[in-house]
Amino acid sequence: MTVLSARALGRATLARQYLLERADTPARDAVAHLCGLQAQEPQEPFTGLWSRLRAFKPEELDEALTDRTVVRTHLMRRTVHLVTADDALAWRARHDAMLRQRVTATYRRELAGIDLDEVAAAGRAVMADGRPRTMADLVRALEDRWPGPPRRVLGELLVAALIPMVQLPPRGLWHTTAGVRNLPLAAWVGREIAPPSADPGDPVGQQLVRRYLAAYGPAATADLRAWCGLAGLPAAVEALRERLVVFRDERGRELLDLPDAPRPSPDTPAPVRFLPAFDNAILGYHDRGRIIDDAHRGLSVAGRRAVLVDGRVAAPWTVRDRRIRVTPLRPLSVPEREAVGEEAHDLAAFLDEGVDRVEITAHADR
Repeated sequence: MTVLSARALGRATLARQYLLERADTPARDAVAHLCGLQAQEPQEPFTGLWSRLRAFKPEELDEALTDRTVVRTHLMRRTVHLVTADDALAWRARHDAMLRQRVTATYRRELAGIDLDEVAAAGRAVMADGRPRTMADLVRALEDRWPGPPRRVLGELLVAALIPMVQLPPRGLWHTTAGVRNLPLAAWVGREIAPPSADPGDPVGQQLVRRYLAAYGPAATADLRAWCGLAGLPAAVEALRERLVVFRDERGRELLDLPDAPRPSPDTPAPVRFLPAFDNAILGYHDRGRIIDDAHRGLSVAGRRAVLVDGRVAAPWTVRDRRIRVTPLRPLSVPEREAVGEEAHDLAAFLDEGVDRVEITAHADR
């Protein structure tokens, strides 16, 4: 069986993630291909798409959000993602149990003895008038019936688990600051959520596996589980197995992939790329070693933005005081520093935040 090195896996990730070469594709189609972008920080997806798409304009994503073809919703890993409306409708029921379990596990003591179905029904009744509400509005309407849990816990239960909600624009629009107003997903897009399937082959799970491998493969089932938060999708994987190819990584793990998906040579040159906070190119795996060293894994979990040099995380970056500041985690060669500087200047022009200088410091170990 073919063994793929970490560098080979890294190049495959870059190719699937549009980070090896920028793609000529509309923003909405890129969101679909990437299976969504993590988006609890509302402005970060714009940088993620700029790094992946040729001639990306923020207005493209704004239009997709306002015309309701892309939505902000809690989905994979119970985090806020930008996903297409089609994917949200198709995938939400498959994620319901996971979303409930993650909230109730976090707040087990606060939610003890509460009938979740009863809370969900009451919440849906409040939202049935079609008016957007903040989490505080929704909690205020129900707290007399459930005075026990802290307001934050009850609100998170409702908007992140029990009721499929979207966060409405203007939140998430370019250079816009706005609070969260929620509306049920089906009401916002004008279509019903696909019901759970009784098929033991898990057709929705099969779609998730195929889509994940197209954007992240080759990957182990543990990587799939880490990306979506679901329990490995074993029935879906087994149903697809004969149509997949199998590799091993250097640790001996089984890796699954689509037969015709790109797997570039490990020697393929990789350009400098600036990743936003919480980018799924890093977070979408259990084994993140393909593009980030173990010593630096905490950067992505903490929401630090990352610079890729030769296909690996080589520095965090910030924007502050009218400057982009890059702090290398290792010594950069002169050509690497020049490439980082060029990409940073292009990013500054895109961000349009008055950035007038780029600073690349000495590497962090000095």
